[in-house]
Amino acid sequence: MPKGYWIARMDVKDAETYDSYRAANAKPFADFGARFLVRGGTQDLREGSWRSRTVVLEFDSLADAIACYESDAYQKAKEIRLPVSEGDMIIVEGYDG
Repeated sequence: MPKGYWIARMDVKDAETYDSYRAANAKPFADFGARFLVRGGTQDLREGSWRSRTVVLEFDSLADAIACYESDAYQKAKEIRLPVSEGDMIIVEGYDG
């Protein structure tokens, strides 16, 4: 079964409040087995445009990735993030060749 991934690109306007978001998302991420593959870090933009922060989370399945996003716990965490960041996020099914 292919894994599921969240890929998020963010510009954070208030790091202190964003830290509160990260604390709030820890439980739903643990509950749904999320694993960070990329969490910030140095970026080397080669083409197009990008945002200042990239995060990639891996889940055991696409269904788990979607269920985590739709969970009440994550939606509450997201309410903390939205006023202090701008970004793009996609949930995508991994390749299972």
